[in-house]
Amino acid sequence: MAVSSLPHRGWQLTVDHPAPDVVQVHLSGAWRLADRLPGLHDIEGALASNPAARRIVLEASEVTAWDTGLVAFVLKVIQYCESKSVAVDRDGLPPGVNRLIGLATAVPEKKTGGESAPPSRLARLGLASLALYEATLAFVRFVGDAALALGRFLRGKANFRWVDFFGIIQDCGPNALPIVTLISFLVGLILAFMGAVQLENFGAQVYVADLVAIAATREMGCLMTGIIMAGRTGAAFAAQLGTMRVNEEIDALITMGIPPMDFLVLPRMVALILMMPLLTVYSDLLAIFGGAFVGVTMLDLGLIEYLERTAQALTLTNFALGVIKGSIFGILVALSGCLRGMQAGRSAAAVGLATTSAVVTAIVLIVVAEGIFAVVLNALKI
Repeated sequence: MAVSSLPHRGWQLTVDHPAPDVVQVHLSGAWRLADRLPGLHDIEGALASNPAARRIVLEASEVTAWDTGLVAFVLKVIQYCESKSVAVDRDGLPPGVNRLIGLATAVPEKKTGGESAPPSRLARLGLASLALYEATLAFVRFVGDAALALGRFLRGKANFRWVDFFGIIQDCGPNALPIVTLISFLVGLILAFMGAVQLENFGAQVYVADLVAIAATREMGCLMTGIIMAGRTGAAFAAQLGTMRVNEEIDALITMGIPPMDFLVLPRMVALILMMPLLTVYSDLLAIFGGAFVGVTMLDLGLIEYLERTAQALTLTNFALGVIKGSIFGILVALSGCLRGMQAGRSAAAVGLATTSAVVTAIVLIVVAEGIFAVVLNALKI
């Protein structure tokens, strides 16, 4: 028998051998962190003196007070006994101690000492290919669901609130005019300056009007409006839907039998499809006005002369192409924002990542679509 105690602290530990293969540890007194609790010296000595021991019995019926200090001591005993392949009987401990130990040992400790070898280049390529395939499949599936929802809308069977729809139109249309005005006017200025630098060499400054009119209506108006709406409205869609997912509002809609695609995605998509052509036309006009400002104030062109050259350069084909592109860009922005919002995780950080991903996805799709338009229109000689 071995006894270890600190009388001034109030705890006592007694080690006994009731059987050849059993070591009994009797705890009594107060076992608290402030009591300078003992280490495992007595238990280590008991096991060393009795190599046949295969079980340790912890008995604490006479413990008068305890806190996490007792839990920490028992955990040390368990860990040491596991290393020696000795079983630990905890039936004699207070129920609260056993519950805390059960919680502490429920999740295995994360091992951070070693790092696994990084995957090979071939493995990284395979993982990236699988991720791209899954992302493409999710996008195609989402586009299909959106098309079905749009079909229900055209048949008058979509389930959404008109007040939400008109609120989204307000946000996508009139509320976006200030930033579209600023960017479009500056784009017209830039186009006029760039054209004037080259055309001045030939004394053909008047053709700045042609350059600005064609570039704005055919390319820059719809492209800049699409990028603006991707950073403004697409990000807002992703943030709104991502926050609703975090708050489990989307799950509540599903529980109530309301399709989230109809109630949340459809009004946003339709609103942006309707507003983008109008914003594109508005952007074209502001870009032309910006070019006229440069032509009249810095290139000594008359306002009437500039407007006449602009009218001669504009064609219905270029104007219609810009409007069609703007509508398609609006669809891409709406799909990207809503898709990333619906795919967001259930944390605040996930909402931020979804918002960033929505903007990046929309801009990439817009640029890819613009490239496809350029190739197709060049092949058709339009």
